[in-house]
Amino acid sequence: MSHPEPRDAFVSPRFGQVATFMLLPAVATAERLDVALVGIPYDGGVSYRTGARFGPRAVREQSSLIRPWHPVLKVHPFERLRVADCGDVDVVPISIERTYAAIERRVDEILAHGAVPVMVGGDHSITLPILRALARRHGPVGLVHFDAHPDTWDEYFGSKFFHGTPFRRAVEERLVDPRRMIQVGIRGPLYGADDFAFHERHGIEVVRIEVVKEQGVAWVGERFGRLRGGPVYCSFDIDAVDPAYAPATGTPEVGGLTSYEALTLVRALAGQALVGADIVEVSPLYDGPGQITSLLAANLMFEVVSLLALGK
Repeated sequence: MSHPEPRDAFVSPRFGQVATFMLLPAVATAERLDVALVGIPYDGGVSYRTGARFGPRAVREQSSLIRPWHPVLKVHPFERLRVADCGDVDVVPISIERTYAAIERRVDEILAHGAVPVMVGGDHSITLPILRALARRHGPVGLVHFDAHPDTWDEYFGSKFFHGTPFRRAVEERLVDPRRMIQVGIRGPLYGADDFAFHERHGIEVVRIEVVKEQGVAWVGERFGRLRGGPVYCSFDIDAVDPAYAPATGTPEVGGLTSYEALTLVRALAGQALVGADIVEVSPLYDGPGQITSLLAANLMFEVVSLLALGK
């Protein structure tokens, strides 16, 4: 399929970047698209290091190296799919509620055109409004969640909305079917032994990093098989990856996935009915001169788009 008509350059109204995701055409809406790539430059939900608002711009820049053929999945996604950069959500830095409303409107528009949203954040709080829009279209979705943290706490600083609560809210609001939810890469110190009581009550499967390392990524990929038969959303927090490979994130935890393991685990979602995805928590202010975290996030985005192409 041919790409939509490109513009000479895309300039974000918020940050003035001149790059587009993977050098794809820039368009104003998702009309006639199969996949819409969208940035969400918001980090008002973080609890430690800020800077994820600059993630979309950095990922756009680093994605310029990505070539169009996937040699492992044997697919050229841009020949099978119409994919474009739909710009950034116009977030409201001083209001998480108004930012949520803006994200929902954008995802509603993408879905109305029949496209699949692939979003680049921004902190992990942005996933909740994406799931709200998707659930209106698909009902409760299955979820594969890559992260160092469970993000199922009840509140932080007296707020029900921040980057550590989106999946608790998603289960409570029946946006996600917890029996079809798998969290991968969880690790690090916690607040107490009852931090996973919510998971036990709702049947959420947790694959801790120790299991990934001991059983291997192929075994983890087999666990994804039980999600088939319904819509699935993929949410990838870059801190699922060890800070040796992805240092630029707001709440780094040692002992995580390697870059190779991350790519392989996302590829293991082949065959799933993906209805959307996000890559979040890239905070480029903490990256080295090689921008390795943003580069990894860009490649994870390419993996997701390639998976979507396999379904065509």
